[in-house]
Amino acid sequence: MRVTHVITRLIVGGAQENTISTVLGLRQRTDVQVQLISGPTAGPEGSLESNILQSPGLLAVLPELVRPIHPLKDFIALNKLTRMFWTNRPNIVHTHSGKAGILGRLAAARARVPVIIHTIHGPSFGQFQSAPANFFFQAAERRAGKVTSHFIVVADAMKQQYLAAGIGTSENYSKIFSGFDLSPFLAARNDPHQRARWGLKADDIVIGKIARLFKLKGHDDLFAVAPELVRRCPNVKFLLVGDGEWRRRFENLARSLKLEKSFIFTSLVPPSQLPELIGLMDIVVHLSRREGLPRVLPQALAAARPIVAYDCDGAREVCLDQQTGFLIRAGDLSSLTQAILRLAGDAELRRQFGERGQSFVRDNFGVEQMVENIYLLYRKLADQHGLQIT
Repeated sequence: MRVTHVITRLIVGGAQENTISTVLGLRQRTDVQVQLISGPTAGPEGSLESNILQSPGLLAVLPELVRPIHPLKDFIALNKLTRMFWTNRPNIVHTHSGKAGILGRLAAARARVPVIIHTIHGPSFGQFQSAPANFFFQAAERRAGKVTSHFIVVADAMKQQYLAAGIGTSENYSKIFSGFDLSPFLAARNDPHQRARWGLKADDIVIGKIARLFKLKGHDDLFAVAPELVRRCPNVKFLLVGDGEWRRRFENLARSLKLEKSFIFTSLVPPSQLPELIGLMDIVVHLSRREGLPRVLPQALAAARPIVAYDCDGAREVCLDQQTGFLIRAGDLSSLTQAILRLAGDAELRRQFGERGQSFVRDNFGVEQMVENIYLLYRKLADQHGLQIT
């Protein structure tokens, strides 16, 4: 079975970690030949290319496959992808992310690839952007959807949004949770030496947020409620994990609120460091306005940490309200404040939510389970299309 994955870029992010884990897992199968095509990776978000360059011949970088709309480069990327598919003759092309998802599927159709799969890690249209942008992206997704054999969604919310936009039929969708290596998170602990490294005291209540420092990630809402949280719980600290173009803006905001001692910026950290940082957190918040199924939520639960999340996209499929955390209507700052304060003041509730969440994640988010489900889907679709592959 020859399989080619296509993704726009390999920045540090959930969709990229999912794709790399899938490709590396499939490579262990004796009956699968797998390749990954990506555009160039650059910017403050960091790169995961080193995770896959250790496997020679696995990654091909296509310089013209860039994230912004660029008619000339997009045209060249489409033609290059088409030629690559004609040359390599994959049985399956599996695309990820917006730009690669559109160009990769159209190129695969032009090259007459038998099975074309697209994973929807997050919506490319929705209330987070303007009406003209939504019109454009929905039209592009409908066009690519016509040549898509099957969609994988990381949350049912993605399926409902795309079906409502007239993309595919219910039978064309399968939900496969975005798995990851659970063991480092299951072993996460509140290490006193790590707390000291980040300037945290033993009795500090640490509210963690893991996200790029950029728009739509919800940092502004956290800063909006921070003064009240600190007033009512003076030992609260905010641990912001990540980096991005808005780093300086948020540092200035912390100073203007006279809360610079309450906010800790870690800068960009490698994914391998996340378990030890989550281990320092008492509560993990996720306030993004656009996300398929936020990877940080099951990661936090795997470490037995309770979560507070906005009810956007697939968050409710992991943040089970009043079971593994609190699910808040997006932008409801009053409820956000009350949810954080309740958890901050109740260690037993934090323990209960964390334990329930850890059990849920153990059953659903193992990386081996994800790779196996994707492999079985490949075999099923191959059989449906009459492919004789071994």
